[in-house]
Amino acid sequence: MKPSYLTDQAIQDFIQSAFAEDIGPGDYSSLAAIPEDKTGKARLLIKGDGILAGVEMAEKIFKAYDPRLDVELLKKDGDEVKFGDIGIIVSGPSASILSAERLVLNCMQRMSGIATLTHRLTQKIVHTKARLMDTRKTTPNFRIMEKWAVHIGGGVNHRFALYDMVMLKDNHVDFAGGIRQAIERTHEYLKSHHLDLKIEVETRNLQEVKEVLETGGVDYIMLDNMDYETMREAVALIDGRIQTEASGGITEETLADVAECGVDFISMGALTHSVNSMDISLKAF
Repeated sequence: MKPSYLTDQAIQDFIQSAFAEDIGPGDYSSLAAIPEDKTGKARLLIKGDGILAGVEMAEKIFKAYDPRLDVELLKKDGDEVKFGDIGIIVSGPSASILSAERLVLNCMQRMSGIATLTHRLTQKIVHTKARLMDTRKTTPNFRIMEKWAVHIGGGVNHRFALYDMVMLKDNHVDFAGGIRQAIERTHEYLKSHHLDLKIEVETRNLQEVKEVLETGGVDYIMLDNMDYETMREAVALIDGRIQTEASGGITEETLADVAECGVDFISMGALTHSVNSMDISLKAF
């Protein structure tokens, strides 16, 4: 099932905004050099190993730019690929293929890199109940693609933006005057504005975990930058009453150890902000 943020309108808005940035009034290189009636074919060449993502998006981009383009999908999102594989064959007006090429590659290269990393990390915690989640640490105006790639790679999308969930982090708690005050004010606000949103509270130590449990009325407790022993104590203290998220400074090397503390979710900003793109190119033939 597709995430709720992947509406047709959201995708088309992204495509048109990206075309406006990249093409503007016209791709003059292609318009000038290529005869208007020239047609051709190009193959999407995979030059790395990993999980392919952005295939469906690529088809939408080509079709949005020129409905006359025919897109043959040889691979699908989530497929494991290796160097030398061909993902797509696109045929039709040659100038249109070239005009849409860069946006297709920019999306697929980064999305595939994110999906590959997400898949690799999720395999490290399959022996536990923990699920790997993303964060809002995304590229401005590219979040929809990066979150989609995490989903394709087997990860869990946390909140998409500030408006679809309440997350009371350390600064919210400190500015509000404490955990109880922050939670109680949040409930009052949601009720008065007729909002039905889940609430998560970040905790930095066991005392704050106890304060959240005493106050109640939240859906998730974030265990932020806790050492393994403290995290295990926190999980035991919570005892399944509220779902738990481990966050802060978690790396590929420490991921399994964190998962074995018994948390429900582990969030890693590195899934989207520190990823190597997959090498992919489009070549005429």
